[in-house]
Amino acid sequence: MRPMNIKSWLMAGTAAAIVLIGGGYAIHQFTTPNQEAASGGAAEGEDGHAEEEGGEEGHVELTPAQIEAANIEVVSIGRGGGTETHIAGRVEPMVDARAAIAASISGRVERVLVAPGQPVRTGQALAVLVSGDAAGLRADADAAAAAANAARAAYERERNLQEQGVVSVQSVETAQAAYLSAEASARAARARAGAAGGPSASGLVNVTSPISGVVTNVQVGPGGFVAQGGVVAEVSNPSRVELIFNAPPTVAARVGIGSTVRVDGPTGSFEATVTGVAADTGEESNATLIRARTNSPLSLATGSAVTGAVVTDASGGLTVPVEAVQTIEGRRVVFVRTDDGFRAVTVLTGRESGDRIEIVQGLTGDEQIAARNAFLLKAQLGAGSAEHGH
Repeated sequence: MRPMNIKSWLMAGTAAAIVLIGGGYAIHQFTTPNQEAASGGAAEGEDGHAEEEGGEEGHVELTPAQIEAANIEVVSIGRGGGTETHIAGRVEPMVDARAAIAASISGRVERVLVAPGQPVRTGQALAVLVSGDAAGLRADADAAAAAANAARAAYERERNLQEQGVVSVQSVETAQAAYLSAEASARAARARAGAAGGPSASGLVNVTSPISGVVTNVQVGPGGFVAQGGVVAEVSNPSRVELIFNAPPTVAARVGIGSTVRVDGPTGSFEATVTGVAADTGEESNATLIRARTNSPLSLATGSAVTGAVVTDASGGLTVPVEAVQTIEGRRVVFVRTDDGFRAVTVLTGRESGDRIEIVQGLTGDEQIAARNAFLLKAQLGAGSAEHGH
């Protein structure tokens, strides 16, 4: 063979340098200056080749600072798995998030204190009624209270006389019984007046809101008459909403309270927790109602349509984020956290549901693994293999 001239040697050296620079850039992002110095020292061996160190195969050595700098997320292994089923639903107010406030007693509307769209707090007056019946109830309560006071005074007088030996014990007991009876009548009268809204002596009654929220409807006006039980106003709390899903009984039977639902709505995707599962009494629909609440504070408009995804046929196996599973030389691996970095562990994967994938074999469930940016560890292994191959 004809020996290579100087020009040929220079061109070959330049090409080799380009390959080494491109392949070694990723390694430089993770290796420490000590590691680089060790690599450089190895390159100065007698035969001019890098000496292979006896490190563990599939291991990437990284310090906590390097892991943080590379933005590699370390997570625990989850448990679950199963088949994902999609169900349709809607946003509705909670049972205690809306109220139709009715008049507790018949009367004429004296004043209306709120308007639709106005926020109100619990116990705030919505309207004022004037009622003859309410005035009568208040008068009865006052009269009963006065009778109770008179009976108590008579009992105390009889007891004092008995201590002085003027009256008998029987007279004291009779006075005590009358006092207790008057007290009971006074309590009953106060309760009736309270149920009527606690009217004043002139028969004015405040109709108050039992919840905080926003007035959605006012059904009375000044001068109008409201019968007992007639609706005065409606109040709703828009921040207290829940998700209602309709599901076939076969699906709902495999969804329990506390199950997680992945929801897609007008504002994006979020997670919710099942709070109740009830069979629909309607024979025509033959559907089951699933109620859920969001896991984070969200602004959801009442009546909005949503789609939920629930996992059924859960096997209780191990699950990891999809991005945690990488493919290296045809093997599916997960990078398990070690004391000095990560170790690639071969796994057998199962079903995939959403952003999770089931691990059938290879992990115990107690490990910490790399999730986000796990592909950087795969690139580091590939770069290390390329180095040792020269």
